[in-house]
Amino acid sequence: MEPFPLISDRVRLTVPTAKDVNRITEICQDADIQRWTVVPSPYHPSDAAWFVDELVTPGWAQDTAYTWAIRPHGAGSSSDLVGMIGLTVDRTAPSAVDAEIGFWLDPGARGHGLASAASDLVLDWAFDAEGLDAARVVWTAYVGNWQSRRVAWRCGFTFEGTVRRHAVQRGERRDAWIATLLPGDGREPVAPWPDDASTRLQEDVV
Repeated sequence: MEPFPLISDRVRLTVPTAKDVNRITEICQDADIQRWTVVPSPYHPSDAAWFVDELVTPGWAQDTAYTWAIRPHGAGSSSDLVGMIGLTVDRTAPSAVDAEIGFWLDPGARGHGLASAASDLVLDWAFDAEGLDAARVVWTAYVGNWQSRRVAWRCGFTFEGTVRRHAVQRGERRDAWIATLLPGDGREPVAPWPDDASTRLQEDVV
């Protein structure tokens, strides 16, 4: 598939390029991004270049992963990149495509609803019959990543539970939360936010 942008009045999603390598490298120094994602640690410019050249570009070309850089609406340069969002696609069942959503944000961009706005755009395309036409989108996060879980909650995902040693991070297995969203589901929270989660958001950051 040829890369394309997704745009709303909040964010502009564009495919990251070599011009974004320095900014990606800068953001991925964040300890919480390294704590909650699979980015290399420590993170070097060569890692960002590999990400763009060996993951993003082939992912689009082979229809296995679609990745966008998150920029605030109206941003006009690579320095305005504030995060990344993408869908990893499973086409094992051609008539029922499955996708997993993932995202991260620069520390200074958190708390303004940008991850939710970007997720809404990506999910709209994922379920569009003329887009990915997905049968399901899955959200997975390591246990304790309350910021990421809150984005999934806001977007209408149904929390399915905790799976022990489900996800691999740098060669080690970690417990993970899993939630799902289906084409006919509403796009608003389906259950109350956990009572003990709000205080934990002060400590755990995506």
